[in-house]
Amino acid sequence: MSKSWTPDELKSRVRGVLQARYVDRHPFMTALYDGKLTKKQIQAWIINRFYLQNNIASKDAAIVSNCPIPEVRRIWLSRSLRREGMGDSVGDIDGWLEFAEAAGLRKEKVMGAKCLPGVRFAVDGLVNFARRSTWLEGIATSLYEVLAREELVKRTNALKKHYTWISPGGLKFFHSRLGRIEIDSGVVVDLVSTYATEKRSQTEAIQAALQMSDVIWCIHDAIYMNYVAMDSPLSASI
Repeated sequence: MSKSWTPDELKSRVRGVLQARYVDRHPFMTALYDGKLTKKQIQAWIINRFYLQNNIASKDAAIVSNCPIPEVRRIWLSRSLRREGMGDSVGDIDGWLEFAEAAGLRKEKVMGAKCLPGVRFAVDGLVNFARRSTWLEGIATSLYEVLAREELVKRTNALKKHYTWISPGGLKFFHSRLGRIEIDSGVVVDLVSTYATEKRSQTEAIQAALQMSDVIWCIHDAIYMNYVAMDSPLSASI
């Protein structure tokens, strides 16, 4: 049996695998960072990205239901509940909806909007992956967050600098995530480095991280194609 990775070794491997395909390289996000997106394109991103935000809880529930280890279930449930807004944290859904309102969208409209078919297909695939895979592979999809802090800093700075029509109070969700993201990703790294003790499970963990990367990339492919390349009307969603 090969020696399992240390947390630092795992983070290094994840960075090496994901770096070239991380979402900050996507044309939609590079346009966002450069201040080149229109109000409609930002709103379309917010509406479609909400479908992912709203389905992370389903992914986490699948992970817990597949896991036979009480200690791991407690850890993951605690993390999930915090992401849902328990305690003093800003929940992923409420925080995103506050951001949507700051960008001129009605909360009810975002919650009832139809996301693009490509977005739905990608996110539903992620949830189904968590249901069908081992609990460890499900958790390992969140290794994607190892690189998330750097992207979130770029995103937040760009929104402040280039999109001044967005109410500054709507960005508090991103500031809240910046304060928690290293803790949350650290939980994932520790669990995977502890329980992925064989070459096969280690390889599967990295592949699961790539699965999440592909989902995020596909979401932005759909948004870019429909609202940048094609300039589709936003009314089709809301």
